[in-house]
Amino acid sequence: MLEAANNNELPAIPGKRYFTIGEVSDLCAVKPHVLRYWEQEFPQLKPVKRRGNRRYYQHHDVVMVREIRSLLYEQGFTIGGARQRMSGTKAKAAAGQGNEVIRQLRGELEDLLGILKS
Repeated sequence: MLEAANNNELPAIPGKRYFTIGEVSDLCAVKPHVLRYWEQEFPQLKPVKRRGNRRYYQHHDVVMVREIRSLLYEQGFTIGGARQRMSGTKAKAAAGQGNEVIRQLRGELEDLLGILKS
């Protein structure tokens, strides 16, 4: 994913827990109405909504907004293409984690089989 260190034009993401839509707008160089639109177009982007329907973005949301911004503005993807790319990235990450769990489980089962045979 796109981190602040990889992108010289955007400021570093502060170590806060929650960010308002205005703060995310400044951190990602995107207008607030664009962020609200992206929430509708990208199902992965779900900021926490609290009292008065105010949005509070977490660190991973800010990183995701920067990734979406990069896909759309720098790499020239369409909304549909960026959505597909984001869902593919998430699916690959989930598959990678699933494979790691299977490897660990298999190792534990082999250890257990070795104990039972002895």
